[in-house]
Amino acid sequence: MDKLDLARWQFAITTVYHFIFVPITIGLSALVAGLQTAWVRTGKEQYLRATKFWGKLFLINFAMGVVTGIVQEFQFGMNWSAYSRFVGDIFGAPLAIEGLLAFFLESTFLGLWIFGWDRLPKRVHLATIWIASIGTMLSAYFILAANSWMQHPVGYTMNAARGRAELTDITAVLTNSTALVTFPHTIAACFLTAGALLLAVSAWHLRRRNQIEVFRPGLKLGAWVVLISGVAVLITGDLQARVMTEQQPMKMAAAEALYDTSKPASFSIFTIGSLDGRDEVYSVRIPSLLSFMATADPQGEVEGINDLQQEYAAKYGSGDYVPYVPVTYWSFRLMIGFGVLTMAIAALALWSTRKGRLPGGRWLWIAAVSTVAMPLLANSFGWIFTEVGRQPWTVFGMFKTADSVSPSVATSQAAFSVVLLTLLYGGLAVIELMLMLRYARAGAPENVVPGEEDDAADDSDRPLAFAY
Repeated sequence: MDKLDLARWQFAITTVYHFIFVPITIGLSALVAGLQTAWVRTGKEQYLRATKFWGKLFLINFAMGVVTGIVQEFQFGMNWSAYSRFVGDIFGAPLAIEGLLAFFLESTFLGLWIFGWDRLPKRVHLATIWIASIGTMLSAYFILAANSWMQHPVGYTMNAARGRAELTDITAVLTNSTALVTFPHTIAACFLTAGALLLAVSAWHLRRRNQIEVFRPGLKLGAWVVLISGVAVLITGDLQARVMTEQQPMKMAAAEALYDTSKPASFSIFTIGSLDGRDEVYSVRIPSLLSFMATADPQGEVEGINDLQQEYAAKYGSGDYVPYVPVTYWSFRLMIGFGVLTMAIAALALWSTRKGRLPGGRWLWIAAVSTVAMPLLANSFGWIFTEVGRQPWTVFGMFKTADSVSPSVATSQAAFSVVLLTLLYGGLAVIELMLMLRYARAGAPENVVPGEEDDAADDSDRPLAFAY
């Protein structure tokens, strides 16, 4: 491998790993806020116990997300200095807003939530977790706005003397059509992921008949969140696919292994291609479905890989403008497949708990517990599809990946950093798994008395700690 391959591998590993924690944090923050709201409004102890139980898991993921996210910033200067120079004037604004406004908003109010138990009035304390949750979503928006500029550049002018893009309209960047469809799709996926976590952990406890009064409602809440957010993912994904077809038709063609322009275009259920991804050997297709997905017209035209390659060569100069089709094709299908499978298991779990029942089948419990991994896999394959399908560009139509790598970084240095970070992230994965399993297995806290916090508020000797 040369340094470009190593830099890409490092960025892929660290980005996919970081995004394991992001959707759990975003989705779970809102669900924890909802559970605390239910306790404040009803006074029922089961909601307070659930809030504190799921709150622990939320905090673990938030902390790990912060740690792994810091590396993302450093990578731009380490391995991608040429890219940083090209996009720096554009990315500076949304990333600064994310850091100075959204991140500090969520971290400040999250701190108030952690240490405000027994010290703040109930409703003020409740407001802190809602503000922290809103902060996580704002962070997501500004980061997605930056990524969307890579997919569809707007609000800039090229400075040929400096060899970089320069910002001319921050409003255009923040209201990029790509960002406007990507944000709701991502947030829906976050709720799908958090709902699956509730479903899986609750199923594990219910299988052992632990704290049924807490985890049966938790299982039902998780299942409903998975189903509702799953529908939202499908709807927003359809809208996103149509925008993508307009802005990056090569990505859509690669996602469907569509080599020749077709009108109407069929949807590939299963395709076997050559090893280099250049030719179709065998496929099973549904007529006209791709045309409807891409253009909202069953008879619409969808451009194929071969025609787009010729078009791009004429527009951008000679070169290979086709992403690696096997990875693009299968990551797209695995993203959809794991998401739909999660919804199916959630529907089955919900059906099995109707009228006060608890599921009795061993295989249903196993399937329910396994749902915790499915949205994480779907999210990972979704990002792999998004980034691999854009190749050979880092900024579509403007700046190639091969030109983005740091010219001063040697191959040996890139190899050292990718090995070091992979080992570091492997260690963090062990810590994350141990913490999550420990606190998930422990169950919801017992003997939580609503109102106890009022009596404890005057205890000045009480140490600062997670007040769970």
